[in-house]
Amino acid sequence: MNREQQGRGQQGRVEEGRVEQAERDEIRSAADVLPAAPCPELDPERMRERRHHLLNALDAPGDRRSSRGAPWAVRRKALALAAFTAAGVTATVLVFGPGGADPRPDARQPVRPASAAAVRMLEKAALAEDAKPAPLYAEGSYFYSRTVGHSTALSENEDGGMDRSRTDEDMEQWASVDGSEPTLQRADGEDTLIPEASRKGSLNAPTYEFLAGLPTDPEALLDQIYEDAVANHGPGSDSTTGPDQQAFVTIGDLLRAAAAPPGLTAALYRAAARIPGVVTVPHAVDAAGRSGVAVARVHDGERTEWIFDKSTMRLLGERTVLLEDGSWGEAGDAVTSVAVVERGVVRRAGLACEECGPGA
Repeated sequence: MNREQQGRGQQGRVEEGRVEQAERDEIRSAADVLPAAPCPELDPERMRERRHHLLNALDAPGDRRSSRGAPWAVRRKALALAAFTAAGVTATVLVFGPGGADPRPDARQPVRPASAAAVRMLEKAALAEDAKPAPLYAEGSYFYSRTVGHSTALSENEDGGMDRSRTDEDMEQWASVDGSEPTLQRADGEDTLIPEASRKGSLNAPTYEFLAGLPTDPEALLDQIYEDAVANHGPGSDSTTGPDQQAFVTIGDLLRAAAAPPGLTAALYRAAARIPGVVTVPHAVDAAGRSGVAVARVHDGERTEWIFDKSTMRLLGERTVLLEDGSWGEAGDAVTSVAVVERGVVRRAGLACEECGPGA
């Protein structure tokens, strides 16, 4: 081999080294620019070990030889995929409903999963529920709750415009634990009996018997919730809510259900952590004036928040906040805000609660 050939060979090796160095730099930077993982991240030391192992593997002679003949686009894709896996980072997630089929009309588009902070907060709430003793409900007992807050409604006026009306949600309620009796509501000193629902119940009108039949495995529970959400808010339903938002709303409704069997509330929190678009709000105030932190989801210019006590992760209440001006009000207005200030079990409807605890 003459000097000219040796020079070209050396130059080729230098250029190849530059390319491989660029690959390694891209791998290192990729983990910094991708969105946060949808689950608690690895601890920093473990992540450094994985990255170090990957980069050492890339420097091995056998790896360099096997990749020389591969097109750059193919090599870059393979190396980037390996890096994302090693770093524990998820770039995009497609969430699928029952049977593996994606229920959303925009199913082919990547969606942002629940934020890592939301997943951690919901897991803390689930662990707090797991630590509670199982409730004891005597036959014929009622679940008592007292709420404060308000809701907003829109109605068309004679001029074709929209009028807003505010409804007071301050009330007491006694719900039959076994669903055999109608629910008693007391507001402004007046009692109202809610017509008896079927003991079988449903997601929209849950009874204890219905809730007891729901799975406590978060994946299976979310599948069942999505099945209903897709049927009533999926493609062809004319609903503007959409399955993801409806699943979040349904779980919020179930969390406020009168009496939840052991394990179900924790499963609902863990199921909510699997819904795309769920985030956290660091500062939120419930209808009773209590400060807390919130897990939330934004949809159509509104943010639905579940507000938790910062120290105990007890659910305080829920509110919907406008993010933009519109018929419902101005940005920042809470169009709906309801807080549970007292809950407990009583022997019969109408009785005062002797051993009620605060909130939910």
